Amino acid sequence: MKNYWNLKSSKAGVILFFLARLAAAQFSEPDINVVKGSNYVFPIRPGNPASLSGTMGELRSTHFHTGLDIRTNNEIGWPVIAVQNGYISRGGVSPTGYGNVLYVKHPDGNTTVYGHLDRFSEAVGDYILKERYRRKTSSIDLYFREGQFPVKKGDTIAFAGNSGSSGGPHLHFDVRDPNNLALNPLKYGFNEVRDNTPPVATKIAFKTLDINSRINDRFGRFEFYLQRSGSDYLLSQPILAAGTIGFELLAHDVVDNARFKCGVNNIEVYVDSVLIFKQNIEQLNLTQGRTIYTVMDFKKAANESTRFYKLYLEDGNNLRFYSNSPGNGKLSVNATKQTHVKIVLKDFHVNTSTVRFRLKPSEPVREIITLESAKTELAWEIEDNTLVVTAKPCDPENQMAMLYTRGVAAELEPSYYNNTRDVYLIDLRKNLPDSIVLCDKSIVPNFKALVPSGVEYKYYSDRMDIRFPDRALYDTLYFMAKHEVKNDSLEIFSMGPLAAFSRGITVTLKPVKAYANPKATGVYRIRGKSYAYEGGEWSQGKLTFYPRETGDFTILTDTVPPSITRIYANNQAVRFRISDNLSGIASYEANINGKWLLLNYDAKTGIIVSERLNSKELLKGDFELTVTDQAGNKKTFTQKIP
Repeated sequence: MKNYWNLKSSKAGVILFFLARLAAAQFSEPDINVVKGSNYVFPIRPGNPASLSGTMGELRSTHFHTGLDIRTNNEIGWPVIAVQNGYISRGGVSPTGYGNVLYVKHPDGNTTVYGHLDRFSEAVGDYILKERYRRKTSSIDLYFREGQFPVKKGDTIAFAGNSGSSGGPHLHFDVRDPNNLALNPLKYGFNEVRDNTPPVATKIAFKTLDINSRINDRFGRFEFYLQRSGSDYLLSQPILAAGTIGFELLAHDVVDNARFKCGVNNIEVYVDSVLIFKQNIEQLNLTQGRTIYTVMDFKKAANESTRFYKLYLEDGNNLRFYSNSPGNGKLSVNATKQTHVKIVLKDFHVNTSTVRFRLKPSEPVREIITLESAKTELAWEIEDNTLVVTAKPCDPENQMAMLYTRGVAAELEPSYYNNTRDVYLIDLRKNLPDSIVLCDKSIVPNFKALVPSGVEYKYYSDRMDIRFPDRALYDTLYFMAKHEVKNDSLEIFSMGPLAAFSRGITVTLKPVKAYANPKATGVYRIRGKSYAYEGGEWSQGKLTFYPRETGDFTILTDTVPPSITRIYANNQAVRFRISDNLSGIASYEANINGKWLLLNYDAKTGIIVSERLNSKELLKGDFELTVTDQAGNKKTFTQKIP
């Protein structure tokens, strides 16, 4: 393989070694030291300042980011080089995920990963192409022998692109240890990544962690914008607090030569100068990606796409980021004196910023003059273990609500109130009410079961059966279920409250409606006015599927075949755009004169384009393209190519 990055003399190597040693010397904390003697080179244009759009440990919507996203100035085709000697151990092609990807195994036991590639270097690229033709498959995942594709440090192994789930041209670069744990690539002394700016904090959120806790006399979760003063971020006024509370922080890091928001891996919380919590994300277990839901506020992220770092440990959080943390971050507010809190944020280059605020003790009171007016007559939501009911006062002489649980009625007085709002708090660990009635209005939460975390649990009902596998839940679930048929004839199966699972649960729906074409009928998640295909298997009139989040689901029949739009078709290549109106694309296949033709598919754009096994063999004759959707509907395009 050709070496596009070639040290002209040993003098350059000495300089590189010196710079790496110099970089290592500037870090004082053992857990962020540069790996000594690694001598890796940067995978894109080594020696030139790099621009990053993502770092290792960054919070993504469904997983932690496992490496660096190295920008290529919106250009495709930058050479990607092996960072150290070794051999290509694995290569793959997929329309999603990493797209075109290579894995290189190194003598130190590590494996480096290069994703979203445009194309591979000649030798490995030819081999992968032949295997795709031999197996007649577009997507492929291949493992290679140690001596099959050896590489030297600096060899060009591929060219950067925008394949898979990439949001723009760049290289995704991972370093994984022999146990397949993702390590922070910045530990390997890449001086191309320059960072002289401390992390940025935007908001701080305070959350009550039990039914007797309060923030500014209220129960719930409350956000405050921070005021910046240099590298300090402040709240000018103290926060009134009582009971046990937790902090959540909206923050990001920035590196030189980039405008993108990166992750903050190192966060410490001090209370009256005493360390109570420490987060250090320096390696990631690739099998624990979905545990990100214990690190960020999932409800906030799902509803608003905003990812706050939780600075306290939930019961289901078993990640190793907190091995040096002296506590779980949950703070019992000192009831006798003001508390000073400092949150310290550090990036890999030890640029540091701080968040400072004060907590003023304030015993809970029932009547709160400044309480905001209720927006609706009667509303409710679940906050962890507490059902929060909010109402407009309807009878000044009687504020009591009635709770009905399995036919037994009980009075409930508001936990706090004023003349425009009553707030009732119900501990769900003690009571799962069937309904709550206030004046002439009522709410029916449809609680069905208290599902504990850490054990297998089965729920049965007339309209749905559910199996929660062992360790599927991150925390106790106060499970709600509801079935209804809407006026538009949609049959809705609802599961709540909003929660994510570490693995798919088994849900068997028992519809009341008859579906004439089961093969084309499946489960769809309702997302606003659109639907996302979940699939499902029919058996004896029941439909089983495996969601990884709660939500609203319906059953739809897709009878419309996919759409095929010709862009061009000539003797050099064919190019089409394919799409589907409901269930989505399941497969695509082309042949010319009955001979299988490879198609590369970009799921982001819906573009498919052919790739010939023999570049000298022109495409001539009868061309046929068949596209199938998830419901089994097929569409075929034919053309004679002269």
